[in-house]
Amino acid sequence: MSSPTRYARCASPPPSHHRATTTPTGRPTKARGRPAMNVSAHVDTFARDHLPPPDQWPELRFDLPELRYPERLNCAAELLHGPPDDRPVFHTPSGDTWTYGTLRARVDRLAHLLTRDLGVVPGNRVLLRGPTTPWLAACWLAVLKAGAVAVTVLAQQRPHELRTMCEIAEVRHALCDIRAVDDLAKAEIPGLRITAYGGDAPDDLFHRTAPDTPYRAVDTAADDVALIAFTSGTTGRPKGCMHFHRDVLAIADTFSKHVLAPHVDDVFAGSPPLGFTFGLGGLVIFPMRVGASALLLEQAGPKQLLPAIAEHRVSVLFTAPTAYRAMLAELDGYDISCLRRCVSAGENLPAATWQAWHERTGLRLINGIGATELLHIFISAADEQIRPGTTGVAVPGWQARVQDADGAPVADGEPGLLAVRGPVGCRYLADPRQREYVREGWNITGDTYVREPDGYFRYVARADDMIISAGYNIAGPEVEEALLRHPDVLEAAVVGRADAARGQIVVAYAVVREGVVRDAEALRAFVKSELAPYKCPREIVFLDALPRTATGKLQRFRLRTDGDQQ
Repeated sequence: MSSPTRYARCASPPPSHHRATTTPTGRPTKARGRPAMNVSAHVDTFARDHLPPPDQWPELRFDLPELRYPERLNCAAELLHGPPDDRPVFHTPSGDTWTYGTLRARVDRLAHLLTRDLGVVPGNRVLLRGPTTPWLAACWLAVLKAGAVAVTVLAQQRPHELRTMCEIAEVRHALCDIRAVDDLAKAEIPGLRITAYGGDAPDDLFHRTAPDTPYRAVDTAADDVALIAFTSGTTGRPKGCMHFHRDVLAIADTFSKHVLAPHVDDVFAGSPPLGFTFGLGGLVIFPMRVGASALLLEQAGPKQLLPAIAEHRVSVLFTAPTAYRAMLAELDGYDISCLRRCVSAGENLPAATWQAWHERTGLRLINGIGATELLHIFISAADEQIRPGTTGVAVPGWQARVQDADGAPVADGEPGLLAVRGPVGCRYLADPRQREYVREGWNITGDTYVREPDGYFRYVARADDMIISAGYNIAGPEVEEALLRHPDVLEAAVVGRADAARGQIVVAYAVVREGVVRDAEALRAFVKSELAPYKCPREIVFLDALPRTATGKLQRFRLRTDGDQQ
């Protein structure tokens, strides 16, 4: 195995800004739409070795000229290169501002530390954990520039969740904000080397000495894996979604360029953390692609967003419908005239919420649907093309249709499964559920939609058991498993219930041992110790027995129906 320092020294210089639009990426093979794989720069080949087999890939489309990336491409170098050193890139609530020059220097220093001190080689998976700060963004860029694979997780996630993700991705390195180290250490992940940052210890990442010289980006292939983003499936076991260096740029060169249309002077902000690809795109990739800046908020709930928008003159906002609804009641207290773009995703945007926001602010919410499997938004509309009550149309560079369970397109006006394809596609990390998500070259998102005769797509419902609450995807079976780890719980079933404020809430039905006190708050506290707090049931209902069929199959529909009638 080559040493990391030697490998980095052999790499090509960073590409010029936006030069990645000249030649196609790879040649099609007999497998539908799968390009011939370029020579990898990875020394650790785990990620490429665990890509789905060729016949399970979706068809990839590179229809726009800007999507025809060169065969060698490092997306971190591409995002970092271009803007003048003195242009702002990241702002903090305390008033600190990082410039592009500062960010470039700090990313290079971190990349030197990764490869020289920590022994990270191209292809290694590096876990990133912490609140949304410029330092977390810098670590993400450094990992990619060094040719490694970023695995960014939520600071809220608990040891059990962290251990599972690290096992799936065989993670051996972690960079963690000192404030989020405890749960990661408690996970007791074999072979994981945790390096903290932001603390006072001598071995803290920021206190280590490193060269002040530029770090030459590893000459990664455009189709080398750059990041693994985890999402929960309806079975509750997380799925690792592998995305390439070219994919990182493709979401900026489709949705951001053609729908969002950002300006160089825009200031981005939003509620989704960088562990969600919605936040990674909206707060790092999109602003950096055009040389703009972002306000990175550690606390970004509705109560924090409005004063932050007013104080820092935010012009582009990313959050969920739940937050827009919550902010309506507080708008009079803040000057948000600086806003010009408001993006809503993560859950369905009701027409009533769109209308209320428009009436109060004059701003047209840009609705959109994205997926971790596809990295970001692929159906949307902006400005006069917006039609309240619909999600929009296929984003330039993407194709979408509605089909039946057998894969045949259904007539306009008829409900069916949403199927999409474009420059990014689902590639699960060694997961048999790849066959469920990709069918006949199309990515099947798990949503039921209707296509209107004029091409607009209208959301109907989720086609699976995923619960979407305040923009978070929550797998009922995962919450059930957590409840069942409590020694007093014999049976558990978790469903989503419609809720005006959050879209849905998590409701748990539990059967406990005879003679045990039915203490809902104690059970909620137990679940919070096992899972991220947003997955905790808002309500726990105790039953003597769960409804089942004669063959013993759980009848979830009865629980949903009973709950909706309450």
